Amino acid sequence: MVGGVDAVIVLMAIMNHSQAYFAALTAIAGSLIGSLILFLIARKGGEEYHRRHTSSPRGAKLRAWFHEYGLLTVFIPAFVPIIPLPLKIFIISAGALEESTLTFSMVLLAARIPRYLFLAWLGSRLGNDTLPYLRQHIWELILLASILFVLLYLAVRIVHNQRITKSPSTVPE
Repeated sequence: MVGGVDAVIVLMAIMNHSQAYFAALTAIAGSLIGSLILFLIARKGGEEYHRRHTSSPRGAKLRAWFHEYGLLTVFIPAFVPIIPLPLKIFIISAGALEESTLTFSMVLLAARIPRYLFLAWLGSRLGNDTLPYLRQHIWELILLASILFVLLYLAVRIVHNQRITKSPSTVPE
């Protein structure tokens, strides 16, 4: 269930309401720094491995798919508390598949800021009832994560299709 950084933020909010948001901001910074370190290590060490294994037509399709939609696989587990989704493997993949460092950072921040600030707010409001509340509403959070993934996926598809439609034709007349 809730553990690690999420639990620390909630416990800080319960013990000292005035430090809840400071704990959340610290967690956001720590998450970004730690994830960027892993991302950059994967970029340096994994690019040759991925080049070898994504040079086939099937591998090239995987690489293209990840460049288009892969950061959704970073956003969802970074955003949704409680549900233990494997974030590290997607961070490593994003680094090894040479995603933009700035884009990766923005996606991670877009997920972590609301997550950690929400947990700080919830812990300040509910106190000791926070963790039972989160456990009690796990299915709603799973549903939220699923809906969010589908909506973001559709948004990326729409943007992708608009880009294709607007790009000038490369076929000579």
